[in-house]
Amino acid sequence: MRPRGDMPDAEFVAHGRQAVQWVAEYLGHPERYPVLAQVAPGAVRAALPQTPPRAGEAMEVILRDVDRTIIPGITHWNHPSFFAYFAITGSGPGIIGDLLASALNVNGMLWKTSPAATELEEVVMGWLGQMLGLPDGWFGLIMDTASVASLCAIAAAREAVQDHPFRMEGMAGGPRLRMYASEQANSSIEKAGITLGLGQRGVRKIPVDREFRMDAAALRRAVTEDRAAGWRPFCVVATAGTTSTTSIDPIPAIADVCEAEGMWLHVDAAYAGIAAVAPEFRWVLAGCERADSVVVNPHKWLFTPIDCSAFYCRRPDVLRAAFSLVPEYLWTSEGEQSEVHDLANYGVQLGRRFRALKLWFVIRYFGWEGLAARIREHVRLGQELARWVDADPDFERLAPTPLSTVCFRYHPHRLRDRRGAEEELEGLNAGLLDAVNATGQAYLSHTRLGGKFTLRVAIGNIRTTEAHVRAVWELLRATGNRLPAVER
Repeated sequence: MRPRGDMPDAEFVAHGRQAVQWVAEYLGHPERYPVLAQVAPGAVRAALPQTPPRAGEAMEVILRDVDRTIIPGITHWNHPSFFAYFAITGSGPGIIGDLLASALNVNGMLWKTSPAATELEEVVMGWLGQMLGLPDGWFGLIMDTASVASLCAIAAAREAVQDHPFRMEGMAGGPRLRMYASEQANSSIEKAGITLGLGQRGVRKIPVDREFRMDAAALRRAVTEDRAAGWRPFCVVATAGTTSTTSIDPIPAIADVCEAEGMWLHVDAAYAGIAAVAPEFRWVLAGCERADSVVVNPHKWLFTPIDCSAFYCRRPDVLRAAFSLVPEYLWTSEGEQSEVHDLANYGVQLGRRFRALKLWFVIRYFGWEGLAARIREHVRLGQELARWVDADPDFERLAPTPLSTVCFRYHPHRLRDRRGAEEELEGLNAGLLDAVNATGQAYLSHTRLGGKFTLRVAIGNIRTTEAHVRAVWELLRATGNRLPAVER
């Protein structure tokens, strides 16, 4: 039996070196693994004991079981041919920063519980705000995901509604609040509405234009209709980089509506906002200086291990009013000082991981220019793939490609003029997606645009090169040619 206490230092060093070596080999040769896990549901669970070990096990055995049991059930988001959803790269410096944060294991809920955690977060958020071109002086803090950041923004918007004490009384007896987002907004916005008591009826989805951007004129009409019907419009969520197509809503025009109607404007820029690190892509955040809150995700396109979501607010006093609750056991004299921010008072969570450390490592190691250069290359690769799709008579692009995500489908030219081909195209593209993903050579996702089953290739992994993009394109073409249902 081991002595009481932690793992001995010498053993920790030995196994730590072994683990770091494993990580280095994993990141250096991710192509050895299929991108998408090739296991059946329940396979991992069946391979694990159903009862915990009564005595401690050797670390060698545990690490061996990672390779034997866990890795087969991993979908490799760090793989350079991971093109589904949006990439979340765990870069080397970010991983090291995360390791040190885990070792320090602090809870940054209050300034006093770890001053460096709070103050580094403030500095890093200031750095990132400068890199994105956001206004000076905005209050920033790190949350886990854009879903939670957006929920907090909408809660602040509710707090800003006059004439009803929502904080004390809840939604009962208050005005019927209505929030607006486009039909292409992330589902987390509607979930936030449900969570905050608005209900799904309290979230009105605004139509989009031909480029899948919110129709600002339709928004204005909807607000007018809702006021006449007894609703209280209070918040609009615009999107800079929609999940399906990465379209950028017309934020300046939406800001005009919000200012005229006295509504909070929150911008969900979780994906596309990071592109503004490269100055020539600052247009993706045009109009955000007029927003009340903005969220971007360093864990999506700034090579920071998940989770790390950067939330900025122009009205931190309202955000604090929505969430601050200080029982006696959390009161500190430092927290009463104006220059001190107890960050737990600005969101849902009391416990706060030291997420700023890994982002600090990433920004310092790569530098502003190094990060911008990598983003530029991903955009170049996305534009190149879009050109390949446009030039191929058997494929068609179904949405604009403003950045590095391409939406398209397989549409063999022999079916172009055939009546009733849409149903066949649905099956062809679903089959093509399944066949490509089953190879383990790449992983793609899909969406539905205008009723059409649409393939998505999202480029954003730090290790993705043109060779990987060309390989998935050739795989798509070759697999499409082998599909059986097309007359040739």
